[in-house]
Amino acid sequence: MPVTANSIITPQTPQTSNAACSAANTTYTTSPTNTVLLITAGANGARVTRVGAIPLETLASAVQLQLFRSRDAGATRVFFESAVAGAYTMADTTEVPTADFGFSDDNPLILAPNERVYAAVRVAKQITFNAEWADY
Repeated sequence: MPVTANSIITPQTPQTSNAACSAANTTYTTSPTNTVLLITAGANGARVTRVGAIPLETLASAVQLQLFRSRDAGATRVFFESAVAGAYTMADTTEVPTADFGFSDDNPLILAPNERVYAAVRVAKQITFNAEWADY
């Protein structure tokens, strides 16, 4: 979409995605292992308003959840945000808690054109990450 200088550009295309992580990432360098692509911003960038994660199995102890940014299609991934999934025993009679990274309409994550966000978990547990955003 072409943009006009000095004009406000609002998000145009709502997007959602999911990423399933199960292998551990203990590397915080720019080449982390076991990351999964969660978000790819559009050609004019994106405004992320929600990233959450939900366990798919019992968590005997808390688990660190990780987000990495990349401006070069994943060749370099920079650790920039984390959240914690609390200990939880999977049961038919309980609600599975969702960990929230804190992005919202009032506190969005702004991504550059074609920037990517990758998800990872600190220990080998099955966690699904969910994202909502709009491309400009």
